[in-house]
Amino acid sequence: MKYEDIVYAVRKTFENADARAVFEHVAIQVNIEGEGEGIFYFEVAERHICVEPYDYYDRDILMITTGQVLLELCDKKYSMRRAIEEGKIRVMGDERKLRLCLENIKVP
Repeated sequence: MKYEDIVYAVRKTFENADARAVFEHVAIQVNIEGEGEGIFYFEVAERHICVEPYDYYDRDILMITTGQVLLELCDKKYSMRRAIEEGKIRVMGDERKLRLCLENIKVP
Protein backbone atom coordinates (compact mmCIF):
# COMPACT_ATOMS: atom_id res chain seq x y z
CA MET A 1 0.00 0.00 0.00
CA LYS A 2 1.21 3.50 -0.81
CA TYR A 3 0.96 6.64 1.29
CA GLU A 4 -1.01 8.36 -1.48
CA ASP A 5 -3.57 5.52 -1.52
CA ILE A 6 -4.13 5.84 2.23
CA VAL A 7 -4.65 9.61 2.07
CA TYR A 8 -6.98 9.16 -0.91
CA ALA A 9 -9.05 6.54 0.95
CA VAL A 10 -9.41 8.77 4.03
CA ARG A 11 -10.30 11.77 1.84
CA LYS A 12 -12.95 9.74 -0.04
CA THR A 13 -14.42 8.40 3.22
CA PHE A 14 -14.91 11.90 4.64
CA GLU A 15 -15.75 13.87 1.49
CA ASN A 16 -19.50 13.60 2.16
CA ALA A 17 -19.32 13.39 5.94
CA ASP A 18 -21.60 15.65 7.95
CA ALA A 19 -19.65 17.97 10.28
CA ARG A 20 -22.41 20.57 10.70
CA ALA A 21 -22.54 19.93 14.45
CA VAL A 22 -18.84 20.80 14.95
CA PHE A 23 -18.86 24.56 15.51
CA GLU A 24 -15.18 25.04 16.23
CA HIS A 25 -11.91 24.49 14.43
CA VAL A 26 -10.29 21.08 14.98
CA ALA A 27 -6.91 20.16 13.50
CA ILE A 28 -5.69 16.56 13.68
CA GLN A 29 -2.31 15.39 12.41
CA VAL A 30 -2.19 11.69 11.53
CA ASN A 31 1.18 9.94 11.51
CA ILE A 32 1.21 6.68 9.56
CA GLU A 33 3.80 4.15 10.69
CA GLY A 34 5.12 1.18 8.73
CA GLU A 35 3.99 0.46 5.20
CA GLY A 36 2.73 3.64 3.53
CA GLU A 37 4.53 5.76 6.13
CA GLY A 38 3.81 9.48 6.06
CA ILE A 39 1.88 12.34 7.64
CA PHE A 40 -1.41 14.00 6.74
CA TYR A 41 -3.88 16.26 8.42
CA PHE A 42 -7.60 16.08 9.02
CA GLU A 43 -9.22 19.44 9.69
CA VAL A 44 -12.72 20.57 10.55
CA ALA A 45 -13.10 24.24 9.68
CA GLU A 46 -16.36 26.13 9.28
CA ARG A 47 -18.18 22.79 9.68
CA HIS A 48 -16.44 21.22 6.67
CA ILE A 49 -13.80 18.49 6.59
CA CYS A 50 -10.52 18.76 4.76
CA VAL A 51 -7.90 15.99 4.41
CA GLU A 52 -4.51 17.02 2.99
CA PRO A 53 -1.09 15.33 2.77
CA TYR A 54 0.85 17.81 4.91
CA ASP A 55 2.18 18.28 8.45
CA TYR A 56 -0.01 20.37 10.75
CA TYR A 57 2.22 22.03 13.33
CA ASP A 58 -0.53 23.94 15.13
CA ARG A 59 -2.61 20.83 15.72
CA ASP A 60 -5.08 20.05 18.48
CA ILE A 61 -4.63 16.29 18.29
CA LEU A 62 -1.92 13.90 17.11
CA MET A 63 -2.92 10.38 16.05
CA ILE A 64 -0.42 7.62 15.35
CA THR A 65 -1.44 4.41 13.60
CA THR A 66 -0.69 2.17 10.63
CA GLY A 67 -1.94 2.44 7.07
CA GLN A 68 -3.71 -0.89 7.46
CA VAL A 69 -5.76 0.38 10.40
CA LEU A 70 -6.74 3.51 8.46
CA LEU A 71 -7.86 1.47 5.46
CA GLU A 72 -9.89 -0.84 7.72
CA LEU A 73 -11.55 2.21 9.30
CA CYS A 74 -12.37 3.52 5.82
CA ASP A 75 -13.91 0.13 4.99
CA LYS A 76 -15.97 0.42 8.21
CA LYS A 77 -14.58 -2.80 9.67
CA TYR A 78 -14.68 -1.07 13.06
CA SER A 79 -15.20 2.40 14.53
CA MET A 80 -12.62 5.05 15.37
CA ARG A 81 -13.69 4.86 19.01
CA ARG A 82 -13.11 1.07 19.05
CA ALA A 83 -9.71 1.44 17.35
CA ILE A 84 -8.63 3.94 20.02
CA GLU A 85 -9.94 1.77 22.87
CA GLU A 86 -8.11 -1.28 21.49
CA GLY A 87 -4.85 0.66 21.10
CA LYS A 88 -4.78 0.46 17.31
CA ILE A 89 -4.63 4.26 17.26
CA ARG A 90 -2.59 6.23 19.79
CA VAL A 91 -3.95 9.70 20.50
CA MET A 92 -2.34 12.72 22.17
CA GLY A 93 -3.78 16.17 22.60
CA ASP A 94 -7.11 17.84 23.27
CA GLU A 95 -9.47 15.07 24.42
CA ARG A 96 -12.49 17.39 24.38
CA LYS A 97 -12.00 18.17 20.68
CA LEU A 98 -11.49 14.48 19.95
CA ARG A 99 -14.81 13.66 21.66
CA LEU A 100 -16.44 16.53 19.76
CA CYS A 101 -15.41 14.92 16.46
CA LEU A 102 -16.20 11.34 17.49
CA GLU A 103 -19.67 12.29 18.69
CA ASN A 104 -20.66 14.76 15.98
CA ILE A 105 -19.16 13.80 12.61
CA LYS A 106 -21.49 11.54 10.69
CA VAL A 107 -19.94 9.43 7.92
CA PRO A 108 -22.44 8.21 5.28
